[in-house]
Amino acid sequence: MQFLTVSRRRVEQFPAEAFAGELAVRETQRAKELYAAGILRQIWKRGDVPGAAIVWEAASEAEVRAALESLPMFAAGMLELVVLTPLEPYPGFGPGR
Repeated sequence: MQFLTVSRRRVEQFPAEAFAGELAVRETQRAKELYAAGILRQIWKRGDVPGAAIVWEAASEAEVRAALESLPMFAAGMLELVVLTPLEPYPGFGPGR
């Protein structure tokens, strides 16, 4: 099953430099590990505010939440989860449509 999460950086609580350096390196490495494991399918930088939109492949919402919590910036409280929703196939592309 696929899920969509949308997060935003808590820039009002953390200075810009907090999102850089070693923490950013660890965040990128963890995202690559989740991608290699097949749970993180796509990641997009938000165009409206600092943050990300991620498409996940997981058996449950709990699995997605565990993966999110393993991201260093999320674990540090630097990201706010705005949306976590399951995705379903669009029926308009099915047979007979």
